[in-house]
Amino acid sequence: MAIGTGVASGVLIKIIGAPLLAGAAASALTFLFMWPRSRREAYVRLTCAIAMSGILGPFLVVMLHSWWPALFASAGYVVAMFGVDPSMGILYVAAPLMVLAGLPAWWLLGGLVRWLDKRKDKDLAEIAHDAAEMVKDMRGTL
Repeated sequence: MAIGTGVASGVLIKIIGAPLLAGAAASALTFLFMWPRSRREAYVRLTCAIAMSGILGPFLVVMLHSWWPALFASAGYVVAMFGVDPSMGILYVAAPLMVLAGLPAWWLLGGLVRWLDKRKDKDLAEIAHDAAEMVKDMRGTL
């Protein structure tokens, strides 16, 4: 195997593997709070959590890096103490952020599935009316 191929595969694993692992961790954590009712629901929610972790996670990391760059520098120093390349310190900060980015997708999708399940005998107009009433009630409380 050529050196370039090994480096490219390592970079590919870091780029694709980190969001996948973060999304899977987010989904695993949220199983504790909102258990899916079927395998299909679990698959859909897991897929959405992984997708949101991969899409929103990097934005969250960049936002935190621009707001608190010293955190990333400290993470580099901590990793260097263990004899690892300091540039890998970003993973110490990025991995939890990417997990956090995947959590809302799991909860929102689970809540939507349960809300729609309660209205399974209604047609689309009745569901839209229920949603409008719910929004109206929320605006009244604010």
